[in-house]
This record gives sequence, C-alpha cells and structure tokens, in this order.
Amino acid sequence: MYPSSIEFLQHIQAELSYILTYSEGVTYKEFLDHPFLSKAFIRSFEVIGEACKNIPDEVRYNHLEFDWKGFAGMRDKLIHHYWGVDYELMWDAIQQEIRPNKVWIDIIIEQEINKR
Repeated sequence: MYPSSIEFLQHIQAELSYILTYSEGVTYKEFLDHPFLSKAFIRSFEVIGEACKNIPDEVRYNHLEFDWKGFAGMRDKLIHHYWGVDYELMWDAIQQEIRPNKVWIDIIIEQEINKR
C-alpha cells in the first residue's frame, strides 16, 4: 500500500531526527573522515527529498515554513550528481537547516493529524 501523507511526513521526521542524533558533537573534519556518516546522511537527504515530493500540494501550501523545495532540490542533486557531492554544502545544511525544519515537521504532523 502506498504511504499516506502523514506517513511521508513521518518519514521526513525520522530522517531529520537521525541526522540530528548522529551529527551531534561531530566536527566537519570527522564528518569527512568517516564515510559511513556522509553516506548515511546522503541517504537521509534522499529520503527526505523524495518524501517532500510526495506531500500533497495542499499540505505544502499550508505549511510554507518548511523547506519542501530545498530538500527536494538537494535530493535531486544527490541522486543525479552523485559523483560530485558538495560535502561542505551538505554540512552547512546539517548545521543550519535540520534543527529548525525538524521543529516545523513536528508541528506540521501534529496539525495534520488533528485535522482528521
């Protein structure tokens, strides 16, 4: 069965949580020196971006505070330009975008569940 919009939102939430948990206390050098981290985070960004593309327009338009387009665009770059991953850009996104978007996705999920 195809996931519901709530399930896609929960996929985003889980991957944002994963990145937050495993990037805590990690330096940029450690991130670069441990390929399992960068590969795991790449996969998380891919899942987040793909899930964003599957969120209904109505939900996205009602919650413009979340960076739907930015995550979808990052997913496209990671999938289609896998040979040239910009690790500095990814690290900046981890440091600056994950936490605030995690806060928003938690709120969005609660609001969407309460609509039912």
